[in-house]
Amino acid sequence: MMTSGPSRFPWHPLAVGVIALSAGSAQAQVSLNYDSLSSFEEPLAFEIGEATVLVGGVVDVPVKLTVDDSVFDGDVDVSLVTNLDFSVEMQLANRWNVGLAYFGQYDENTRDYDDNVAGFVRTSWGSLIGGNVDGLVREATRRRRGVGNADLAFDDFYGRINRWGGGYSGRFGPTTLTGIVDGDGRFELGAQFQRPVGHKDYRVATRVARARYLAADGVTDFDTIGVGAVGEFVYGSSLFDLGLGYENLQAGAIDLDRWYVSGGAQTKIGVLSLSAAGHYGELDGTSESSASLGVRYDIARGLSTNVGVNARKAQVARDGISVVDEDETSATASVRYSF
Repeated sequence: MMTSGPSRFPWHPLAVGVIALSAGSAQAQVSLNYDSLSSFEEPLAFEIGEATVLVGGVVDVPVKLTVDDSVFDGDVDVSLVTNLDFSVEMQLANRWNVGLAYFGQYDENTRDYDDNVAGFVRTSWGSLIGGNVDGLVREATRRRRGVGNADLAFDDFYGRINRWGGGYSGRFGPTTLTGIVDGDGRFELGAQFQRPVGHKDYRVATRVARARYLAADGVTDFDTIGVGAVGEFVYGSSLFDLGLGYENLQAGAIDLDRWYVSGGAQTKIGVLSLSAAGHYGELDGTSESSASLGVRYDIARGLSTNVGVNARKAQVARDGISVVDEDETSATASVRYSF
């Protein structure tokens, strides 16, 4: 059994600089929904006294068929999934905005209720945020999610920072900067640039993360450092994007290098939305791959039917340690109402 040794990465002092990012205009609404199930409707907004409240949510009834290790095992799940995205914000006399954001999700199949909460102070110089903010940089710099029930696996670093942390987010014209530091000094830094040119829209984003990864054996901790970039092109109702990434994983004497490339496209034709995406990478010379297809049919405002087919495979072991062990293909259909 291997456990992680002392970190050899020289990046730690960079984490201190997250709060020192300079002036810009305020960042948009804070959302703590890091899940693939999210509303595509604008949130409901109303006022209570001096406070502005934004509420959004999803009710989803999925039917999922799973093929594990290339053999259909009769695993068919029918469940109810609901989530709620809530924020309240008010302006102080000095024109600073203070607020609280909350996200909760209940899955009937697993009987799990997961939630995130964070407080923030927003000024003309940007926003300071604290709480369950581990996914904020990822959400600001990631490739666009597929439609329907598409969910592309491995399209991210393996390493994650802790749920609790604090950081900064600010927008400077077409550029958005975001940085988060957790209680152990691990961090994520990200930048996004987005601007329309004529009838087209271009977006580029980059992200650096120093984090940890718990291996598939459930015991071994890896220290990780990752660097990634995303490019996106939008023309009319169609979107095309590409993501590249490199990650180093270290635990004791084990030192693994990983690289990957992900790409996809999606389009909307009337009430029908379609997406397709694929991923290929290698961890210490062993391949990982995934693919996803998604379809959404809009029935009425907020009401839709959704289909997704997702496949993933990565089985890597080193020095008797199972680092990654994934091999599954699934198809999911659902009726969804979002508000």
